[in-house]
Amino acid sequence: MNDLLDPTLAPGLKGLPQGHPPLRRSELAAAGWNVLAGDLPLPIALLKREALEHNVAWMQQQTDAWGLSLAPHGKTTMSPQLFRRQLDAGAWGLTFANATQLAVGVAAGVRRAVIANQVIDDGDLAAIQAQLAAHPGLRVVFLVDSQAQLALIDAWFAARPGSAPFEVMLEIGLDGGRTGCRTQEEALTLARALHASAAVRLAGIECYEGLGATGRTEADQPYAESLMGRAEAVARLCDAQGLFDTDEVLMSAGGSAIFDLVAGRLRPTLGRPVRGLLRSGCYVTHDHGFYRRMVQAVEQRCGCADTLRPALEVWAAVQSRPEARLAILAVGKRDISFDLEMPIPIARAARGSLSAGAVPPTWRVTALNDQHAYLRWDEADAGHAPLVGERVGLGISHPCTTFDKWHWMPVVENDYRVTDAVAMHF
Repeated sequence: MNDLLDPTLAPGLKGLPQGHPPLRRSELAAAGWNVLAGDLPLPIALLKREALEHNVAWMQQQTDAWGLSLAPHGKTTMSPQLFRRQLDAGAWGLTFANATQLAVGVAAGVRRAVIANQVIDDGDLAAIQAQLAAHPGLRVVFLVDSQAQLALIDAWFAARPGSAPFEVMLEIGLDGGRTGCRTQEEALTLARALHASAAVRLAGIECYEGLGATGRTEADQPYAESLMGRAEAVARLCDAQGLFDTDEVLMSAGGSAIFDLVAGRLRPTLGRPVRGLLRSGCYVTHDHGFYRRMVQAVEQRCGCADTLRPALEVWAAVQSRPEARLAILAVGKRDISFDLEMPIPIARAARGSLSAGAVPPTWRVTALNDQHAYLRWDEADAGHAPLVGERVGLGISHPCTTFDKWHWMPVVENDYRVTDAVAMHF
């Protein structure tokens, strides 16, 4: 576990100084690096420590206030150091997308895990069994949404006497959506089959609301109510028919866009205790675009301020000014998210300066190549154009697809001094 939590960072990793001797994560603060001093090669993706710590604490406190448990989605970062922060803050466990990610989490010390996906592959089922056998007390729950999937699990289990039954949650889905049972009848038929199977134990009901989120309360509220109402109805029917196989029922939902709208529906009154599990993941770094807009609506609904703060930035140098009102930044699709929208200019620092300032309001990134970004501005801001060699800080939308482009990220203070780091394992 020490190699995961305190890894050795060696030259050759993007963002590390060339020619510097290998060093442990725990030795970074003593190196005295500062991103704005040019101590790290650009581009560099970084995390702001104060914002990061604020986000971890705020989401845990909010989940506690709702009477829920938090199982944040580890696929967002795949960083053992961030897993540790979340668990130390009080998270019940971590969520993953597959058995490979689960293995990283377990190696980092996770002992309660949800795989928020259907497990169907023989190798993945075997990997989960191996983890359970190697780590007494480990709990792993994954999703089931079809008789076909259950048949595969049953066949694997029957061929391996002595295996432990898998814990599963039944997933409720939406027409036109992703996975999950589409009708109540389908869900109940599957629940009865799960309860009758020797290969699985039905532990709860799950759904995912994030794909339908718009950021408009007038649309998001009835949408979330409808989905959660369906999940709750199936839970009540399963409870009434004695189909749950665990002493405590798990009810789980929650992305990072409208998590407040599902929170109130995760603890229905049943004939046995219910644990509501919120699975939000992107909150840990938040962002400057999509999730920032979404959480503004959350703030309006809950009447709260200073909720989540953007903690992830990518800094790059201006490498060329080939045309009027165009600068080319040395950063691109290999370095930064672009799946939801273009990066967002948020700060600038002159070459040689240790301080960052605001950017003009018309600065915008209009396109990305593999390793180039097109920064443009309006004529009104021509007097504040970037210079070749200047550094530009970029915010992002959707942190997941920035994390998976890096093997490590420095954690910095607000003055960009490097005081820690995280490593990623995608």
